[in-house]
Amino acid sequence: MLSFDTLIDRRGSGALKTDALRERFPMYRNEDGKDDLLPMWVADMDFATPDFILDAIRQRIEHPVLGYTIEPEDYRPAIIDWVGSHHQWEIHAEWISYIPGVVKGIGTALNLFTRPGDSVAIMEPVYHIFRQVIEGNGRMPFPFPPLEGGRRVPPPALPIKECGQEGDCGPAVFLLCNPHNPIGICWSREWLQALAHYCYEHHILVISDEIHADLALFGHKHIPFASVSEEAAKNSITVMAPTKTFNMAGIISAYSIIPNPEIRERYYHWLDTNELSEPNIFAPIATIAAYRKGEPWRQQMIHYIEQNILFAEQYLAQHLPQVRVVRPEASFLVWLDCRGLRLSHEALVDMFVNRACLALNDGEMFGKGGEGFMRMNVGCPRSVLQEALERLAGCAN
Repeated sequence: MLSFDTLIDRRGSGALKTDALRERFPMYRNEDGKDDLLPMWVADMDFATPDFILDAIRQRIEHPVLGYTIEPEDYRPAIIDWVGSHHQWEIHAEWISYIPGVVKGIGTALNLFTRPGDSVAIMEPVYHIFRQVIEGNGRMPFPFPPLEGGRRVPPPALPIKECGQEGDCGPAVFLLCNPHNPIGICWSREWLQALAHYCYEHHILVISDEIHADLALFGHKHIPFASVSEEAAKNSITVMAPTKTFNMAGIISAYSIIPNPEIRERYYHWLDTNELSEPNIFAPIATIAAYRKGEPWRQQMIHYIEQNILFAEQYLAQHLPQVRVVRPEASFLVWLDCRGLRLSHEALVDMFVNRACLALNDGEMFGKGGEGFMRMNVGCPRSVLQEALERLAGCAN
């Protein structure tokens, strides 16, 4: 097995995770003059990007000209084969387009398929950038019943408003997090089918963020939204990327999949016109390497993440039972239920940041239902995770 226990110092490399701590955690008092915040927040891992990806990039760099490039012949076939073998979804080459990042792809779709002032449905607590990209583009978040810890909600029943004089209507888009971030839910086929039927009947376009698709854990299965029914396929935009799975978020390499030709034409025409469908030189190279050579590494990484989660569960149960791991069904992001500590939001953040010297994302960042939770990134060597848990237990007792 490859070693995921190797400690890699990312400080000074321009890594957001380490080099933006002061900016992102201004509440850190640092009274003793030490700079010892342990970063377990932003969603990239501390494992080395796999050699087969780095080797593919190095091979291209050996050519002395980094000029304009064309899409490699194997780019779309690699995506088609990966999605088919891992998620049993048969897709076609014309359905696919490179997009310059998942969030950028979502923002583009919101601008194309909604109008300023339109509502966009989200299911809080949810990835906080959803609300940011909605509001930043002049649209209105439309939260519906929040998720309770790790509890599954029933199939959605969004309250659709009658259009009033000021055009106040129900949501134009449902922005789905599949698998869910931060709770890590792999939605069932039945749940997705119910959502697809509801949104199709009410003319609500579904944008499905599936960037964590390849990180299903503990025997769970990711199901692409557009694969569950004809209604889902006709009424959706799916965005995916290999970047979370293979720890190469700095190489912007995402893609969209759109079965419906009318939606596809509108979206891809805009991408093409603005040259946003043209990848940087390294994105397709890294994607092909990941999808053609990456399965053994992915399996070993998944196993290591699962063991990290089990370690955290056992450690907290023994040393700090007031904090409970909501076991994720996907991803290296763990939702910590800290409500047993009976602390206010401010006191909880202070405990983690200033007493335990841990940099995590606080639950309120993810919206309603996130109160009393923290999100911890366990994509790190186990020794780092153990140190973090020891710090937390030490300051709470």
